[in-house]
Amino acid sequence: MSPAGRRVAGVDGCRGGWLVVTADADPDPERTGRPATVEVVADIGDVVGRVRTGELAIVGVDMPIGLTDRGPRPCDRAARRALGPRRSSVFPAPIRPLLGIDDYETALATARRLDDGRGLSRQSFNLLGAIEALDRAVRAPGVDAERVVEVCPELSFALLAGHPLAEPKRTAAGRADRRRLLVEHVAGIDEVLDGPTPRGAATDDVLDACAVVWTARRVVAGVAQRFTGTDDTGTDAVDALGLAMVVRA
Repeated sequence: MSPAGRRVAGVDGCRGGWLVVTADADPDPERTGRPATVEVVADIGDVVGRVRTGELAIVGVDMPIGLTDRGPRPCDRAARRALGPRRSSVFPAPIRPLLGIDDYETALATARRLDDGRGLSRQSFNLLGAIEALDRAVRAPGVDAERVVEVCPELSFALLAGHPLAEPKRTAAGRADRRRLLVEHVAGIDEVLDGPTPRGAATDDVLDACAVVWTARRVVAGVAQRFTGTDDTGTDAVDALGLAMVVRA
């Protein structure tokens, strides 16, 4: 996949919907001259649709894509092992049958009934709507699902640093560490980092989306690290709808 003339997007869920950082797939801004942009959009389908039109080569999203019908995802276990002290940043993905349930008690009872007694955290429940919206967007007609990839920003930061970061992102020290790594390693996003945070988003969202841009560029270049939790057979685990369960960094 040639990066020439192409763009990638790093997407993170935020209070206002989806925080989207768009940058050139080519990490050398001197060859392109186009600045990165940042925006908040309400509908993830608008962003995924840019893959269909050819505007974007890759959309990286910090949100589960492939979902099991029962049991934890092997890719989540692999990501947690790699993150060690930061493993809590990878939350357990909900099972697919929970999508569409808008009541926590009903979702919790359904999870326990279908998933061998495994419950559902409030955090996971609060993301069901966003996960369902992404699921619809990825499966829309004309969308190449291989160009919409799941990314864990904390894994991206760990690879940038060479180790899991010591401080969580919600502390001042943690944000400073992540910003420094982005400035040092992700060319062409200075204006995003130095500019105002869009309404409906937080500083953490911007940092995470920029880290996802770094991984999206690596996907274009064919060098992204893949966490599957499965044997190295060359075949990804897929869910009942054929969506790959892979976390990239």
